Amino acid sequence: MPFVTRTYGPVGSTPIIREYLTRDHLSAINGITPDGKLSMMVQPEAFRSAQVVKFLKHLLRQIGGKLLVIWDGSPIHRSNVIKDYLASGAMDRIHLERFPAYAPEMNPDEGIWNYLKRVELKNVACQNLNELGYELRKAKERLRHKQHAILGCIKQVGLD
Repeated sequence: MPFVTRTYGPVGSTPIIREYLTRDHLSAINGITPDGKLSMMVQPEAFRSAQVVKFLKHLLRQIGGKLLVIWDGSPIHRSNVIKDYLASGAMDRIHLERFPAYAPEMNPDEGIWNYLKRVELKNVACQNLNELGYELRKAKERLRHKQHAILGCIKQVGLD
């Protein structure tokens, strides 16, 4: 999404706003339950399989009983680390399913991220990653209390 702004400059010369880009970023993984609960883990580097296992362990601690995980076909979801974790006994409680390739419209998490970006983080401008992480945590906590919004993301994709 392009960023557009107005500025002043000498007549006949186009003002140029310099932006210093870096590869710094936050990565997040999240999950939602059919009853509208949200779990999320955020970190300043890309997720690797070991962190996905850590997130799955967190979900198992938070949610009792069997766990159905429906996720996309990301390579980290198919890694040997994940397969080893499941084979070590986690498959007793976790069942994995994959969304069809190239079908983000079927993934309710896309609605969660859309809601966070367009509602909770709308007009938020951060100076650094720490500030962005702080704002994301606050946005996530606000969303956790809006169960109707989470359930709407599930309903929108037809997963009543």
